[in-house]
Amino acid sequence: MTRIVAIQGALPAQHYAQEQITRVFADLCLPPEHERERGVLARVHAASQVEHRHLALPLERYAGLTGFGQANDAFIEVALRLGEEAVNGALEQSGLRPEEIDLVVFTSVTGIAAPSIEARLAGPLGLRPDVKRVPVFGLGCVAGAAGIARLHDYLHGHPDQVALLLSVELCSLTLQRADASPQNLVAGALFGDGAAALLAVGRERAAGTRPPGPTVVATRSRLYPGTERMLGWEIGDDGFRILLGADLPDLVRAGLGAEVRSFLADHDLKTQDVTAWVCHPGGPRVLDAVRETLDLPARALELTWRSLAEVGNLSSASVLHVLRDTLALRPPPPGTPGLLLAMGPGFSTELVLLRW
Repeated sequence: MTRIVAIQGALPAQHYAQEQITRVFADLCLPPEHERERGVLARVHAASQVEHRHLALPLERYAGLTGFGQANDAFIEVALRLGEEAVNGALEQSGLRPEEIDLVVFTSVTGIAAPSIEARLAGPLGLRPDVKRVPVFGLGCVAGAAGIARLHDYLHGHPDQVALLLSVELCSLTLQRADASPQNLVAGALFGDGAAALLAVGRERAAGTRPPGPTVVATRSRLYPGTERMLGWEIGDDGFRILLGADLPDLVRAGLGAEVRSFLADHDLKTQDVTAWVCHPGGPRVLDAVRETLDLPARALELTWRSLAEVGNLSSASVLHVLRDTLALRPPPPGTPGLLLAMGPGFSTELVLLRW
């Protein structure tokens, strides 16, 4: 048994309404003479159902990022600040001390660093010199769920230990200038910046922790063959250029429902038994596809829609924010099952069965 004992989110101080971001990103991505494309961008931003976002930098600084190196330097600087804030908040919630952490899994898909971010944070946070570290790049939006699953795998074999998952995603720093492609316009409308830290303990440590949190019952990973270019990055001289297939909602409709029902059936459950759906906010079309293929009532994904509106899609950090909000705002009845799910490059899905 793995018990989640703390979840802490962290957001940059810069907070903007969607309309403000639309105006600035239009100037960055589209020359003034591209009036038609500017109209398209405005409609895409309005249709995203994102109302506000936090950004790594003040809006006026984005025009000065002239290359991938400058953007990545900004990533490292802000990631260290947000990561430290998120981990310290999770430690305070749990009552654990930093030197009790045995494993750190760090994930991001919006910047690179060597030494990695968790290595740079080890000293400031007070982690032990022998802490085990697993920096992960490439899982994208699925990494919040996959990170919980991999913590669960580790703690099953080390039941007396403590594990930390840290996600930092600064999506705004990947925006491609002078790129009027539909993929870039959609990404510029949906993705925000933020971080989250989750602490979990093995079964031999669970009894003495506070506050009591959900337990991880089981997990399942799934790759969908032939979908490698459905979602991900092309990496070039200007950094990360998004791959975002228009058929992604159809892929969700075709595959997710059967996968979820099969996973639940392995544990003698049906979708109607699940008391909370903790879903990554992949965007309006994807969320509609999730609800339709699982035949969920509209209210089931309400906290996911709320997160999308308030902060945008935070890539791997988003599902951790939704889990935090579920526990804080709508805690399910004790002993009932919940399902945490996310989708990402591969194309892939990750399912985590929880017991509240």
